[in-house]
Amino acid sequence: MSRAGGFDLGRAVERLRHLVGIESPSGHACGLGGCYELLTEWSRDLLGPPQCVVEGGVPHLYWEEAPAARGVPGVLLLGHADTVWPLGTLEGWPFTTEGERVSGPGVFDMKSGLVLALEALALAGDTRHVRMLVTGDEECGSLTSRGLVEEAARGCAAVLVLEPSMDGAVKTARKGGAIYRLDIRGHAAHAGLEPEKGVNALVELAHQVLAITALADADLGTSVTPTVGRAGTTTNTVPADAHINVDVRAWHRDELERVDANLRVLTSRVPGAAVELSGGINRLPLERSMSAGLLAVARQLAEAGGLGEVGEAAVGGASDGNFTAALGIPTLDGLGPRGAGAHARHEWADTGSFEERALLVAGLVRSLGPQGANGTDEQAR
Repeated sequence: MSRAGGFDLGRAVERLRHLVGIESPSGHACGLGGCYELLTEWSRDLLGPPQCVVEGGVPHLYWEEAPAARGVPGVLLLGHADTVWPLGTLEGWPFTTEGERVSGPGVFDMKSGLVLALEALALAGDTRHVRMLVTGDEECGSLTSRGLVEEAARGCAAVLVLEPSMDGAVKTARKGGAIYRLDIRGHAAHAGLEPEKGVNALVELAHQVLAITALADADLGTSVTPTVGRAGTTTNTVPADAHINVDVRAWHRDELERVDANLRVLTSRVPGAAVELSGGINRLPLERSMSAGLLAVARQLAEAGGLGEVGEAAVGGASDGNFTAALGIPTLDGLGPRGAGAHARHEWADTGSFEERALLVAGLVRSLGPQGANGTDEQAR
């Protein structure tokens, strides 16, 4: 794989500076729109004009493959422009550069991955077979974009996810996840005058927390984590209402289904209280079998191009790659840069890894196109 082709690190870093400089919390239409304007401008000579698809009030940006390439199994580049950071974060934490380390809200997860996707396309040459989708609510469960992700992936030979790497390793397996909310209804009463006339929703919540956490199985890597709880109004009032949010992660589908079934038969412990569950399984696991072929191709390309070893990692976090792998489409995740601190105030990306990653993704795009259909594409299936 040749290094000729014009990778421009200065351009990539400057683009990243502009992208991080637009705050784009999940679902924030104005911020996402600003990011999409930049991505549309930068992709002008690489892909056709994108569509802005609005679902549930959340905008997403989608480039289809060129008409001339339709009918040829394509490749989908997948990412998201939303971050976990609320509006106003930039005031105290602007984009900064220190040597090969850049920092700022969303710089690692995953605005640098979006910049690298475009740099890879500039290096790839023929991109007629490429689709690209950038969503706006991945960080909160892809509730409006899941259907679009699945639609964009159908008919593709492979999906390349530009989420950040794991210490430089691509992500070949991800846990599946589920999200729930348990609402509890009790009955209010004066805590001093007649507490016996109340039904304490907070006490019921405590019982449910213990029952919920008992569903975890550490040996199988299944976590069941109560995350946010609320109850009560004033100190002298028996709480009438309470709720708890629950995060579930598992390596295997049957574990997600086991936990789901047990959550759905939870019953109240406090006389007179009632419990109601909402939510469910959000993402099935991305199993290594769906990444193995693409990993082999990536390693061949890296060896041929002198790019160094391509490591692999299995991680607990989920991504939109879970959706595409569940459709039976080969999916390789974590193709973004090196760095660390996703979702943390010390989030950073390593610009020294940008060129290597862009070249690797460019090689994968070429190998999965018409020119590689009789070679490495077969290995990726």
